[in-house]
Amino acid sequence: MPDSSRRRVPSVIAAALVAAVLAAAAPAVSGAFAAADGAPSDAATDPSVSVALAYEFLDARVDEFCDGAGRCLPRSYEGGFFTTPSWDFTPSFVYDDALVAIAYTARGLPDDLRRARAIGDALLFVQQNDPIGDGRTRASYEPHGIRQGRVEITGPGTFTGNQAWVGLALARLAHATGDPRYLDGAVRVGQWIQANTADMDRAPFGYTGGQLEDGTSLTWKSTEHNADITGFFTQLAQLTGDAVWTERAAVAAGFVAAMQSADGHVNTGTALDGSTINTRPIPLDGQTWSALATGDPRYGAALDWTLGSLMASDGPYTGPSISEVDVSKVWFEGSGHLALALRLRGGVGDDDRVESLLRSIRLAQRDAPNGDGKGIVATSNDGLDSGFGDLYYASLHTGATAWYLLAASGTNPFMLPAG
Repeated sequence: MPDSSRRRVPSVIAAALVAAVLAAAAPAVSGAFAAADGAPSDAATDPSVSVALAYEFLDARVDEFCDGAGRCLPRSYEGGFFTTPSWDFTPSFVYDDALVAIAYTARGLPDDLRRARAIGDALLFVQQNDPIGDGRTRASYEPHGIRQGRVEITGPGTFTGNQAWVGLALARLAHATGDPRYLDGAVRVGQWIQANTADMDRAPFGYTGGQLEDGTSLTWKSTEHNADITGFFTQLAQLTGDAVWTERAAVAAGFVAAMQSADGHVNTGTALDGSTINTRPIPLDGQTWSALATGDPRYGAALDWTLGSLMASDGPYTGPSISEVDVSKVWFEGSGHLALALRLRGGVGDDDRVESLLRSIRLAQRDAPNGDGKGIVATSNDGLDSGFGDLYYASLHTGATAWYLLAASGTNPFMLPAG
């Protein structure tokens, strides 16, 4: 059972708002954009223009909500369903924030690193000022609060996947900047995960889902969470030199391996008993993140299964959906990590598949409903059913934009760059 709160608007919020809010679709942005030399250039066909525009989108989102100390948290979603004349949804999901910070380190220009540090400093701030104060962070925060120098929690759950992604961002910042504050924060995250979610009693061994607001432990285990932990703990081992993190990463990787089925696909995780395999739905990120986080060629079969079972076509757009439950629309966030996984695999035909996925993202950047010509919307149209009780919308999304940039640059967020 995966954590639907990590990067998705919780279904209880979405359901209430569907009835109360009428989404106002902004007109799509299309046409030519000026290239660096002044000649017209179409972002849908010029990758360099498209990437530059995507970074401009993230720049504006990061700069929108900052405090006097330079700490910033970008809102995760904007436009369409999430922005109407009567309602503006602004929460910042830490999963998205982590991706944005990592995408900035991938390009690494001076302003990129400044903005990555601004996000990292905000993540350290919310960690240090959490009401419990044991190293955890929460699912999401109100960036208006950050702008006022205070912590305002909007998603109080402490989910394991969220923790690992915050850790991945802080570890990447520690590697990129050499600032020990980021490594200290990452180690605190890792210690929280180990102390609160390690399950060595119920096979297959691994890490459970985290905790609810009231302290209730989530007893199921998620494949995607354990993939996250595999990458994060491996990075902690590299940065700290402490082999215990390598041992812990191997436990998480072993859980992921135990979830792979005979036909190659990777199941979503376990039921509440922590042992019975939960076989439906089958999410895309269980396939792509298993490959990216472990680097194990066995998950090439999961990528092949994805190409045969999860691909969607919606008008001019093609790419993967979230799960096999609904393949009527394209999930552009997933297009980014599928393109990255295929690019890093480098098998026969993968280059063409990667270019097809990225071309469709660039087309959506230019033409998709509720777009602005710079950022990437979450889905090709409103109402994509994840299969886990959530609907996704064609609204601008920092996480989808960051995954596109990681795919375009070939940057694997689960592994530190060499050197």
